[in-house]
Amino acid sequence: MPTGKVRFYDEEKGFGFISADDGQDVFLHATALPAGITSVKQGTRVEFGVADGKKGLQALSVRVLDAPPSLAKRSRKPADDMAVIIEDLVKLLDGIGGDLRHGRYPSGGHAKKVAAVLRKVADELDA
Repeated sequence: MPTGKVRFYDEEKGFGFISADDGQDVFLHATALPAGITSVKQGTRVEFGVADGKKGLQALSVRVLDAPPSLAKRSRKPADDMAVIIEDLVKLLDGIGGDLRHGRYPSGGHAKKVAAVLRKVADELDA
């Protein structure tokens, strides 16, 4: 059976595509997923059968080999800790907002640190 990685999957629409190890794109419909699984993440390794569909190759009887680990969810901070971080972030951004209202951008080094903090908080919330 061919193997590959899920390139894209839209749970709402019920379909996606697999990039087969041989380089071909294979259509993946929700009905081909294993019983009890309603979605697969991008990067999930799968094994599947193949049939010629109306618009090309279509996956049949998909079997999940290994799902990409969600490290972010496992190491997510407790909500109480995040509340404190968000409150401190609001104070930091208020200060920057005041400076911007007076025509002053933060210095390069300070701007990079603030941007890094924003990205980290966004990743934590998006996990």
